[in-house]
Amino acid sequence: MNKIFKASALCLAAFSMVACNENKFHVDGNIGNAADSLLYFENVGLDKVTVVDSVKLGSDGDFSFACNATEAPEFYRLRIADQIINISIDSTETVTVKAAYPSLANNYEVSGSENCQRIKELTLKQIALHQKAQAVQANMALGVDAANDSILKMIDSYKQDVKSNYIFKNPSASSSYFALFQTLGNMLIFNPQTSRDDMKAFAAVATSWDTYYPGALRGQNLHNIAIEGMKTQRIVAANNTPMEIDASKVTTSGIIDIPLVDNKGRKRSLTELKGKVVLLDFHVFATEESPKRILLLRELYNKYHAQGLEIYQVSLDPNEHFWKQQTAALPWINVRDENGVQSTWVNVYNVRSLPEFFLIDRDNNLNSRSQQIKDIDAAIKALL
Repeated sequence: MNKIFKASALCLAAFSMVACNENKFHVDGNIGNAADSLLYFENVGLDKVTVVDSVKLGSDGDFSFACNATEAPEFYRLRIADQIINISIDSTETVTVKAAYPSLANNYEVSGSENCQRIKELTLKQIALHQKAQAVQANMALGVDAANDSILKMIDSYKQDVKSNYIFKNPSASSSYFALFQTLGNMLIFNPQTSRDDMKAFAAVATSWDTYYPGALRGQNLHNIAIEGMKTQRIVAANNTPMEIDASKVTTSGIIDIPLVDNKGRKRSLTELKGKVVLLDFHVFATEESPKRILLLRELYNKYHAQGLEIYQVSLDPNEHFWKQQTAALPWINVRDENGVQSTWVNVYNVRSLPEFFLIDRDNNLNSRSQQIKDIDAAIKALL
């Protein structure tokens, strides 16, 4: 299972352990306004980022790096502090980069490589998408549902553009590989765990890399990702049927404790949150509805956490590593039941379909469930 998300650390650039020959590739150029700054040349692999070389820039800002060429395309990055320029290298080419600090990522020139030029285009598109999403979230005139719908439409439009003009147009290109691992916040834009179309994009690039770069670790990893995506989608489809459970197992006052381990390895109990208003959420991240759900929860958390709201989210995902990846940047309590939809707590709380949530008052009394709530904001405010 862990193979599938080796690539999510990427987001993107790389240094996989492939055989090197005696030929060299070169990356040179100029970084303005960066005298005395330390410029790193790094490879970010399937598992980790590795510093290959570094140089202290002089007043002229010139730099030059050289390294053994690899048999398959590799991803590298130039970095000063937290400013990054992603590039890819194919064979013994020379790539020239010109930029000015501190706006490296969104204002640079690259020559000598069509793939690096396409990676620049993709990076600028990703930055624009992020800015648009932030603007929508900051628009107080929009309701939560309207804002989330707008962002999801932006993401869908972005994916269609990138798939048509980059991934399927030239699946063997390193820029297509790069596109697969772009993110919005902590969320993969292309997620084969939740979308059949996204899974096809991964499979297309994997198949093309098999043809042009047989035996390459990156191609093998793409296959693993696509296969795991297919498995997860089959599991979700099989488990995502409405459950008919005895309603008497849920009480209308008081709560039954849920003691589970969170994504940091700490045991967390639902009842320990007495004194706070709690949104208890049963969730499966490996569903198409998950991104919209997370956007809604984040909006509620940002608005009401300081006033006493806490979210206790119970994941029923079959893949533990995937769950940890999806929850790494979420600020609320995230626990997981390894029994999935067969969880005891699903039965006890009479969860009939997923996702499902409940509101619990400050005295640990179960106040309401989602079907009883018409306005989630009003319901939370009434309990705070």
